[in-house]
Amino acid sequence: MNPRANDFIKLMKHPVKFRMFLFTKLPAAFFAGVRVREADEKRCVVTVPYKWLSQNPFRSTYFACLSMAAEMSTGALAMAQLYKLNPPVSMLVVKVESEYFKKATGRTSFVCEDGELFQQAVEETIATGEARTVKARSTGRNKDGEVVAEFMITWSFKAKTNKS
Repeated sequence: MNPRANDFIKLMKHPVKFRMFLFTKLPAAFFAGVRVREADEKRCVVTVPYKWLSQNPFRSTYFACLSMAAEMSTGALAMAQLYKLNPPVSMLVVKVESEYFKKATGRTSFVCEDGELFQQAVEETIATGEARTVKARSTGRNKDGEVVAEFMITWSFKAKTNKS
């Protein structure tokens, strides 16, 4: 595991620093109200509310806002593994799959528990120099615990090399 992963998780949990990160790097997520609620090396919980900036015309949360929260729940785990890593490793979303089961009419919480998959992929790409992919699951539930949507987000990892 990246020894600095916990440093990144502390940054994510800091309300002001993380909101500034969202505001400068992911303004759509900032204004939609996407927030990291829980995080450790293995699991991340991200919420998105149903509000004016995240709504669709059908009185539910717009699918793109649900997708942002799902992606963040997976991406935060990946970024923790890459934080200040040497050699550096790049990451990129290469595929997003989703299924919707119920209207999202309140706060939706997305949970990803695939932190160990990210750790393994990063270790392998550093060891081999070959790209690795992780297909991470993020499940969105409403306040009653009912599944609203499920996302499978495929991330690609590649160790950066010095080109001389």
